Amino acid sequence: MSTDSADHHGNTSPLVLHVGREELIIRQRYEVVSILNDILVGGWFLVGSVLFFFPARNNLAIWLFVIGSIEMLIRPLIRLARRIHLQRLHPRLSPETTRDF
Repeated sequence: MSTDSADHHGNTSPLVLHVGREELIIRQRYEVVSILNDILVGGWFLVGSVLFFFPARNNLAIWLFVIGSIEMLIRPLIRLARRIHLQRLHPRLSPETTRDF
């Protein structure tokens, strides 16, 4: 992973960060889980919203909104689990390097 950084004169030079293979795999897995969770959240709310157009399906729509709300609570738990996992891997890792997605 690399990015550009500027010195005090405004010149840019590549900034190279070394990330271990295990850490990269952990980050990628949690990112995939987070993305899948977000897709589920969107699906629950979309289907629930459409079902509100059909009065006979309002009860199901309400349940889908409840499920979507629970899924929204799962996202910070995924982030917390990732942070704890990375802290165990690198106990001195600063919070700034464990950027949330």
